[in-house]
Amino acid sequence: MKNIGFLSFGHWSASPHSRVRSGADALLQSIELAVAAEEAGADGAYYRVHHFAQQLASPFPLLAAAAARTSRIELGTGVIDMRYENPLYMAEDAGSADLISGGRLQLGISRGSPEQVIDGYRYFGYAPPEGTSDGDMAREHTATFLKVLDGEGFARPNPRPMFPNPPGLLRIEPHAPGLRDRIWWGAGSRATAEWTAEQGMNLMSSTLLTEDTGVPFHRLQAEQIQRFRDAWTAAGHEREPRVSVSRSIFPIVDDLDRQLFWREHDSTDQVGWIDGGNARFGKTYANEPDKLIAELAEDEAIAAADTLLLTVPNQLGVDYNAHVVESVLTHLAPELGWR
Repeated sequence: MKNIGFLSFGHWSASPHSRVRSGADALLQSIELAVAAEEAGADGAYYRVHHFAQQLASPFPLLAAAAARTSRIELGTGVIDMRYENPLYMAEDAGSADLISGGRLQLGISRGSPEQVIDGYRYFGYAPPEGTSDGDMAREHTATFLKVLDGEGFARPNPRPMFPNPPGLLRIEPHAPGLRDRIWWGAGSRATAEWTAEQGMNLMSSTLLTEDTGVPFHRLQAEQIQRFRDAWTAAGHEREPRVSVSRSIFPIVDDLDRQLFWREHDSTDQVGWIDGGNARFGKTYANEPDKLIAELAEDEAIAAADTLLLTVPNQLGVDYNAHVVESVLTHLAPELGWR
């Protein structure tokens, strides 16, 4: 395990139990948590993207602001729903944020998850062409986005421009060198992981798989990772790919931890129904550190990945979530082979 970071959904609520009461709170606290995580020694700050919800949505202002407040930590998403994206405008935003960060962006993208509204992408002006699905549209947007990130010119210049042009076709600016190799796809199945490898994207696998073979979640996810690596090799890509997995992990080291998460100490995988099929959800890990170390040592997917993203309960506030991250880094990470 080379990298450990956090993944925040950025929820906010007017509930008296929430320390995140507004969109402004969610954004500002997300930046503060990135700063705190970097100070604790973590490797990454990642944010989920949901539309039409009281959660983080447009990621690039947040990523740029977090980049300006930090110097080392990776900054990413997990994941941006490509059904909603204009790939050229997204390339401009991503390039700008990456340059502000000094090349620290790690962008997770995907087809997206079940939505808050019906066909929400249509309100953003996007609709699948006749005879295709919203998933097809997401992959088409992705293909354009990846091609643009290569930095090759494609647009014919105006012969009478306002400002002088360089010779040849023009590309999207600003261009961020290396960003194309730092794009991840959030894959919910083994087949999608293989497709991800074929496209030359890194693999991001969460606490949910949209299939169930009857084996424990971590074992099914480990098979997904192996299929990704096999497909990557078969595709002949030159660089080494990266793989992340998400987990809910809460070391119980004080009374507040025990009050909040002890009831999860016997958590198990759950099987549900999403998008017309069985889905398997990973369990929550919550226990004293010595017991967690033993449990996590048996997690085959964590062993197979290079990056672990800790899903944090952001509504408990920056201080508590920084405590969770620091507890994992202090009590568990060395035993997981971190760095």
